[in-house]
Amino acid sequence: MTVRETFDIALPAFVGGAKKHLIGGQWVDSQSGERIEVINPATGEAIGQIARGTVADVDSAVAAARRAFEGEWSRWTPHQRRKLLLKVHDVLLDNFGELAVIETLDMGAPLLRTRGLKEWTSQVLQFYASQTNAATIESAPNSLPGNFMTLKHRAPVGVVGGIIPWNGPLIGQWWIFGPALATGCTAVVKPAEDASLSILRTAELMLEAGVPEGVINVVTGYGREAGQALAEHGDVDRIAFTGSYQTAQSVIRASAGNIKRLQLELGGKSPDIVFADADLDKAVPGAAMGVYTNSGQVCVAGTRIFVQRAIQDEFVERMKAFTSTIRVGNGLAPDTQLGPLISQRQLDRVMHYIDLGGQEGARLSGGGKRLGGKLASGFFVEPTFFDDVSNDMTIAREEIFGPVASIIPFDDIEDALRLANDTAYGLAGGVWTQNLSTAHKASRAIKAGTVWVNCYGVLDPAIGFGGTRMSGYGWKGSREHVEGFLSPKAVYINLD
Repeated sequence: MTVRETFDIALPAFVGGAKKHLIGGQWVDSQSGERIEVINPATGEAIGQIARGTVADVDSAVAAARRAFEGEWSRWTPHQRRKLLLKVHDVLLDNFGELAVIETLDMGAPLLRTRGLKEWTSQVLQFYASQTNAATIESAPNSLPGNFMTLKHRAPVGVVGGIIPWNGPLIGQWWIFGPALATGCTAVVKPAEDASLSILRTAELMLEAGVPEGVINVVTGYGREAGQALAEHGDVDRIAFTGSYQTAQSVIRASAGNIKRLQLELGGKSPDIVFADADLDKAVPGAAMGVYTNSGQVCVAGTRIFVQRAIQDEFVERMKAFTSTIRVGNGLAPDTQLGPLISQRQLDRVMHYIDLGGQEGARLSGGGKRLGGKLASGFFVEPTFFDDVSNDMTIAREEIFGPVASIIPFDDIEDALRLANDTAYGLAGGVWTQNLSTAHKASRAIKAGTVWVNCYGVLDPAIGFGGTRMSGYGWKGSREHVEGFLSPKAVYINLD
């Protein structure tokens, strides 16, 4: 492992100062007047402030979204919404270099990652632009006696609330903004208090692109205040939440007031199975970065790496060699591969699990330390992996959300699948093999919403992904996601 400490990047003018909520097309302070400091996780330094939203601010934002939904926005045609999404596409891509730097400063992800999201952002916006005809009226055949015509309407559901985590706001916002603009819904988004800046700047650019007042609204603040208020709000028709299952349980309870629709993408403890016939030149870096990408702060991270016992020693040695090449440091250094964790709180959590792994008898084979030196003021930890982990250890059961992998040996495919499915989660999984039969059998048997074969973590918004069991329900991406923003209605017309 090497450390990168220097960089030469111009900081965007947007960074710094006190940011406001976007409500009804206007930038407004919290009604309480309170703010939250924005911390750069690479340095531990404050770089600005965001507004601390409360129930009153959420009420204002939801009211603005409702007025917009029932006003002129409701009369926009699919073609007009498509043109708007394509205009948003062009404005955002013209400013994407700035957005990437803001994201790196705010949540620590390296520029290699944030700049690389430009093409994905283009793809996702063009996909949603292609879906503006989803709100349809179609004639459906019926078996009624007499002379009846039956129609099926799909209409926008209304005001959508989005609660977005801190591990990838540049990506996460589009699972709400994209389908809302495509279908004619309006949105109120509550970003994570640890990473709100890129969403605020995106919203600013969306207004410049011509998104009407009140169609998108952003209220920043703590989850227990603004997030809870949004989940409980009686005039919000749908909630999309990404985060921990513990918080999701609170969101589910809060949604009961008006029986909101819910889409929940929660945590995971995803299995990544490496069979003895796998191409280790691909499987080792693929499985490693399936954990270490974004410093392990990824819901789908394949943190349980199941390695067939016949190749366990070779895999571990190769993993050590690969991990030693990873460049860790300030994300503004253009060749940094792993940045910091989001906060001191998250660093403490990760170090707790690393300590616990050793106490439970797992063998620490790589990393395991907080980085010091010139990185000591940031929240950096070495890419870490344990060998000889058993599937009942805490580090193999609980989501760590940091760059910590557990290597668990197995004997045969039945053993691997039994261990892989021995978890409360069901978000994702991976399979590494050169045998087509093994690939099919394993990918069908893994209980997860997404399974990758001889790759890990790739995502097409036209295909999408989702979870099962304690990893949530609902789908992100694809036509299925768009239809979740629509309500069906049947119309029966007696023609006699």
